[in-house]
Amino acid sequence: MPVPAALRLRRESWGFAVGSLLFMLGAVPPYQDAVGSIATNTTFFVGSLFFTAAGFIQLSMSGKRPPSRSVNRPDTFDWWAATVQFVGTLLFNVSTVSALIVSANAASRLGGGWRPDAYGSIAFLVSSVFAVVATTERDKLWDPQARTWRCTWLNLTGSVLFGLSAIGAYVLPSTNDLLSLFWANVGTFAGAACFFTAAVLSRPGIAAVRAARARA
Repeated sequence: MPVPAALRLRRESWGFAVGSLLFMLGAVPPYQDAVGSIATNTTFFVGSLFFTAAGFIQLSMSGKRPPSRSVNRPDTFDWWAATVQFVGTLLFNVSTVSALIVSANAASRLGGGWRPDAYGSIAFLVSSVFAVVATTERDKLWDPQARTWRCTWLNLTGSVLFGLSAIGAYVLPSTNDLLSLFWANVGTFAGAACFFTAAVLSRPGIAAVRAARARA
Protein backbone atom coordinates (compact mmCIF):
# COMPACT_ATOMS: atom_id res chain seq x y z
CA MET A 1 0.00 0.00 0.00
CA PRO A 2 1.46 3.40 -1.00
CA VAL A 3 2.50 5.64 1.88
CA PRO A 4 0.38 8.83 1.99
CA ALA A 5 2.24 11.98 0.96
CA ALA A 6 1.54 13.68 4.30
CA LEU A 7 3.11 10.77 6.17
CA ARG A 8 6.18 10.73 3.90
CA LEU A 9 6.54 14.49 4.33
CA ARG A 10 6.38 14.03 8.09
CA ARG A 11 9.13 11.40 7.92
CA GLU A 12 11.21 13.72 5.74
CA SER A 13 10.85 16.51 8.30
CA TRP A 14 11.82 14.24 11.18
CA GLY A 15 14.86 13.02 9.28
CA PHE A 16 16.15 16.53 8.66
CA ALA A 17 15.30 17.57 12.23
CA VAL A 18 17.19 14.69 13.87
CA GLY A 19 20.14 15.04 11.49
CA SER A 20 20.34 18.77 12.22
CA LEU A 21 20.27 18.21 15.97
CA LEU A 22 23.18 15.77 15.71
CA PHE A 23 25.17 18.26 13.60
CA MET A 24 24.48 20.98 16.17
CA LEU A 25 25.60 18.69 18.99
CA GLY A 26 28.79 17.70 17.20
CA ALA A 27 29.73 21.35 16.61
CA VAL A 28 29.67 22.26 20.32
CA PRO A 29 33.27 22.45 21.63
CA PRO A 30 32.43 21.26 25.19
CA TYR A 31 30.78 18.17 23.70
CA GLN A 32 33.83 17.55 21.51
CA ASP A 33 36.14 17.85 24.53
CA ALA A 34 33.94 15.60 26.67
CA VAL A 35 33.46 12.68 24.26
CA GLY A 36 36.59 12.85 22.09
CA SER A 37 37.15 12.99 18.35
CA ILE A 38 35.87 9.50 17.51
CA ALA A 39 32.51 10.00 19.22
CA THR A 40 32.24 13.51 17.76
CA ASN A 41 32.79 12.28 14.23
CA THR A 42 30.40 9.39 14.83
CA THR A 43 27.78 11.97 15.81
CA PHE A 44 28.28 13.80 12.51
CA PHE A 45 28.24 10.56 10.52
CA VAL A 46 24.95 9.37 12.06
CA GLY A 47 23.51 12.84 11.46
CA SER A 48 24.49 12.64 7.80
CA LEU A 49 22.63 9.31 7.50
CA PHE A 50 19.45 10.97 8.74
CA PHE A 51 19.98 13.74 6.19
CA THR A 52 20.39 11.18 3.41
CA ALA A 53 17.26 9.27 4.42
CA ALA A 54 15.26 12.51 4.52
CA GLY A 55 16.74 13.65 1.21
CA PHE A 56 15.75 10.37 -0.43
CA ILE A 57 12.18 10.78 0.80
CA GLN A 58 12.09 14.31 -0.58
CA LEU A 59 13.42 13.12 -3.94
CA SER A 60 10.90 10.27 -4.12
CA MET A 61 8.07 12.72 -3.51
CA SER A 62 9.35 15.08 -6.19
CA GLY A 63 9.65 12.32 -8.80
CA LYS A 64 12.49 9.90 -9.55
CA ARG A 65 13.10 11.03 -13.14
CA PRO A 66 14.09 14.39 -14.62
CA PRO A 67 10.89 16.33 -15.34
CA SER A 68 9.89 16.74 -18.97
CA ARG A 69 9.22 20.05 -20.67
CA SER A 70 5.53 19.62 -19.97
CA VAL A 71 6.13 19.85 -16.21
CA ASN A 72 5.53 23.31 -14.81
CA ARG A 73 8.40 25.55 -13.71
CA PRO A 74 7.95 25.24 -9.90
CA ASP A 75 7.84 21.44 -9.97
CA THR A 76 10.90 21.36 -12.23
CA PHE A 77 12.92 23.47 -9.81
CA ASP A 78 11.57 21.46 -6.87
CA TRP A 79 12.82 18.23 -8.48
CA TRP A 80 16.25 19.69 -9.16
CA ALA A 81 16.40 21.02 -5.59
CA ALA A 82 15.66 17.55 -4.23
CA THR A 83 18.11 15.85 -6.60
CA VAL A 84 21.05 18.16 -5.95
CA GLN A 85 20.37 18.07 -2.21
CA PHE A 86 20.36 14.25 -2.21
CA VAL A 87 23.73 14.28 -3.96
CA GLY A 88 24.94 16.71 -1.31
CA THR A 89 23.85 14.37 1.48
CA LEU A 90 25.81 11.53 -0.13
CA LEU A 91 28.88 13.76 -0.27
CA PHE A 92 28.43 14.50 3.43
CA ASN A 93 28.22 10.74 4.07
CA VAL A 94 31.60 10.36 2.41
CA SER A 95 33.22 13.29 4.23
CA THR A 96 31.88 12.30 7.64
CA VAL A 97 32.92 8.67 7.37
CA SER A 98 36.35 9.82 6.13
CA ALA A 99 36.68 12.08 9.16
CA LEU A 100 35.66 9.19 11.39
CA ILE A 101 38.34 6.95 9.88
CA VAL A 102 40.97 9.67 10.29
CA SER A 103 39.98 10.32 13.91
CA ALA A 104 40.36 6.62 14.68
CA ASN A 105 43.98 6.84 13.54
CA ALA A 106 46.03 7.63 16.63
CA ALA A 107 48.77 9.15 14.47
CA SER A 108 46.45 11.87 13.17
CA ARG A 109 46.42 15.23 14.96
CA LEU A 110 43.86 16.99 12.80
CA GLY A 111 40.64 15.09 13.35
CA GLY A 112 38.98 16.59 16.40
CA GLY A 113 35.66 17.16 14.68
CA TRP A 114 33.83 16.82 11.41
CA ARG A 115 34.26 19.65 8.91
CA PRO A 116 31.70 20.25 6.14
CA ASP A 117 32.81 18.88 2.81
CA ALA A 118 33.18 21.74 0.32
CA TYR A 119 31.42 19.87 -2.49
CA GLY A 120 28.55 18.88 -0.23
CA SER A 121 28.19 22.47 0.94
CA ILE A 122 28.10 23.71 -2.66
CA ALA A 123 25.45 21.11 -3.51
CA PHE A 124 23.31 22.23 -0.56
CA LEU A 125 23.68 25.87 -1.61
CA VAL A 126 22.64 25.17 -5.22
CA SER A 127 19.74 23.02 -4.01
CA SER A 128 18.54 25.78 -1.70
CA VAL A 129 18.56 28.32 -4.54
CA PHE A 130 16.47 25.94 -6.68
CA ALA A 131 14.03 25.50 -3.79
CA VAL A 132 13.67 29.26 -3.31
CA VAL A 133 12.89 29.65 -7.01
CA ALA A 134 10.32 26.85 -6.79
CA THR A 135 8.45 28.58 -3.97
CA THR A 136 8.12 31.84 -5.91
CA GLU A 137 5.12 30.10 -7.51
CA ARG A 138 4.17 27.96 -4.57
CA ASP A 139 0.51 27.62 -5.63
CA LYS A 140 1.63 25.64 -8.69
CA LEU A 141 3.73 23.10 -6.78
CA TRP A 142 2.69 19.44 -6.62
CA ASP A 143 1.71 20.16 -3.01
CA PRO A 144 1.55 23.86 -2.05
CA GLN A 145 1.77 22.89 1.63
CA ALA A 146 4.96 20.86 1.20
CA ARG A 147 7.27 23.81 0.53
CA THR A 148 7.02 27.34 1.94
CA TRP A 149 9.12 30.43 1.25
CA ARG A 150 9.95 30.70 4.95
CA CYS A 151 11.46 27.21 5.08
CA THR A 152 13.32 27.49 1.77
CA TRP A 153 14.94 30.75 2.84
CA LEU A 154 15.91 29.20 6.17
CA ASN A 155 17.54 26.33 4.29
CA LEU A 156 19.34 28.79 2.02
CA THR A 157 20.67 30.64 5.06
CA GLY A 158 21.78 27.32 6.56
CA SER A 159 23.56 26.41 3.34
CA VAL A 160 25.44 29.73 3.32
CA LEU A 161 26.51 29.11 6.92
CA PHE A 162 27.65 25.58 6.03
CA GLY A 163 29.71 27.17 3.25
CA LEU A 164 31.33 29.57 5.73
CA SER A 165 32.07 26.59 7.95
CA ALA A 166 33.75 24.79 5.05
CA ILE A 167 35.91 27.87 4.41
CA GLY A 168 36.81 28.08 8.09
CA ALA A 169 37.75 24.40 8.02
CA TYR A 170 40.31 24.91 5.27
CA VAL A 171 43.63 23.47 6.45
CA LEU A 172 46.55 25.85 5.99
CA PRO A 173 49.41 23.88 4.36
CA SER A 174 52.08 25.90 6.15
CA THR A 175 50.83 25.22 9.69
CA ASN A 176 48.40 22.30 9.29
CA ASP A 177 45.90 24.39 11.28
CA LEU A 178 42.33 25.31 10.36
CA LEU A 179 41.80 28.71 8.77
CA SER A 180 39.19 29.51 11.45
CA LEU A 181 38.15 26.98 14.07
CA PHE A 182 35.56 29.52 15.26
CA TRP A 183 33.73 29.62 11.91
CA ALA A 184 34.19 25.89 11.39
CA ASN A 185 32.16 25.26 14.54
CA VAL A 186 29.80 28.26 14.51
CA GLY A 187 28.98 27.87 10.83
CA THR A 188 28.11 24.21 11.34
CA PHE A 189 26.03 24.86 14.46
CA ALA A 190 24.13 27.87 13.08
CA GLY A 191 23.59 26.24 9.69
CA ALA A 192 22.22 23.08 11.30
CA ALA A 193 19.98 25.25 13.51
CA CYS A 194 18.47 26.81 10.37
CA PHE A 195 17.84 23.36 8.86
CA PHE A 196 16.30 22.17 12.12
CA THR A 197 13.93 25.14 12.30
CA ALA A 198 12.87 24.67 8.68
CA ALA A 199 12.25 20.96 9.27
CA VAL A 200 10.07 21.64 12.31
CA LEU A 201 8.08 24.34 10.50
CA SER A 202 7.45 22.08 7.49
CA ARG A 203 6.30 19.11 9.58
CA PRO A 204 2.63 18.25 8.86
CA GLY A 205 0.32 18.25 11.83
CA ILE A 206 -1.09 15.11 13.41
CA ALA A 207 -4.52 15.87 11.98
CA ALA A 208 -3.18 16.00 8.44
CA VAL A 209 -1.35 12.68 8.86
CA ARG A 210 -4.41 10.97 10.34
CA ALA A 211 -6.58 12.27 7.50
CA ALA A 212 -4.08 10.95 4.96
CA ARG A 213 -4.04 7.54 6.64
CA ALA A 214 -7.84 7.44 6.64
CA ARG A 215 -7.93 8.13 2.90
CA ALA A 216 -5.28 5.49 2.13
